[in-house]
Amino acid sequence: MIISHQSHDIATATGTMRTSVYRPQADGQFPAIIFYSEIFQQTAPITRSAAILAGHGFVVLVPEVFHELNPIGTVLAYDDAGKDKGNADKWAKPLESHDSDTQALIDFAQTQSYCTGSVGAMGVCIGGHLAYRAALNPAIKAAFCLYATDIHSDTLPAQAGNNSFERMADIQGEIHFIWGKQDPHVPQEGRAKIYQHVVATGINYQWQEVNAQHAFMRDEGDRYDPALAIAMYQQAVALFSRTL
Repeated sequence: MIISHQSHDIATATGTMRTSVYRPQADGQFPAIIFYSEIFQQTAPITRSAAILAGHGFVVLVPEVFHELNPIGTVLAYDDAGKDKGNADKWAKPLESHDSDTQALIDFAQTQSYCTGSVGAMGVCIGGHLAYRAALNPAIKAAFCLYATDIHSDTLPAQAGNNSFERMADIQGEIHFIWGKQDPHVPQEGRAKIYQHVVATGINYQWQEVNAQHAFMRDEGDRYDPALAIAMYQQAVALFSRTL
C-alpha cells in the first residue's frame, strides 16, 4: 500500500507538538496508531517503522515526545551525547504531560476525515512505556509495548498515586508486552515484577519474552534482529487489525 507523509503541529496542554502523520494514499478511513519513539525522537529507524505500519492500512502518528524540552524538529543522535540528552529529557518530563499529549493525539485522530476514530498505541523503549501509559486512556483500544523501560522501576516523574505501575488496573483495552531476555534495562526481576502485577490486576494481556537485546527492533546498530523485527510487525498488525 502506497503511503503519504505530512507534519502537523498539534496544540497540547504544554505547548506545540510536532507530529508526523503516515497514512495510506488510498481513499477511505483508517484506524490510527500512535507510535511513540525512543528518547531520540523521530530518527530514521522510527520513520521506517511508522511507514511499515502505515503501509498495512493504518494512520500512524509519531509525536515528538519531548516537544516541551527541545526546538521543533529535534532528532538526537545515537551516541553518548544524544543518549545523555534524551535521558535527561525523560527524567524531566512528568507522566501527566505525556497523558495530556496522548489526549491531544486522540482528539486529533478522531477529527480527521481519513480516520475511523479508533486509536491504538505502540512504542519502543520509553515509547513502549508511553504506549502502556496511553492505554490508561479508555479511548486506546489496544497497545503493543516493546521492551518498555521504567515501568518496573517507577523512575519517571509523576504525582503521588499516578505512576504507571500502580495504575495498571485502569487499562481497559488489550495490551501486549514484548521483552528481550538479554535486555539489561528491564532485567528478569523487573519483568517478573510486572508480570505478577499483570496477573493480579486481571487486565487483558499477552506476554512474550524473546531471545533479544534492548532495541532489537532498531534497524541501525549491532543489536538489530531483522527476523524478529518482522515477526513483531506482523504481530502488531494482527493485533490492531483485530481490535481497531
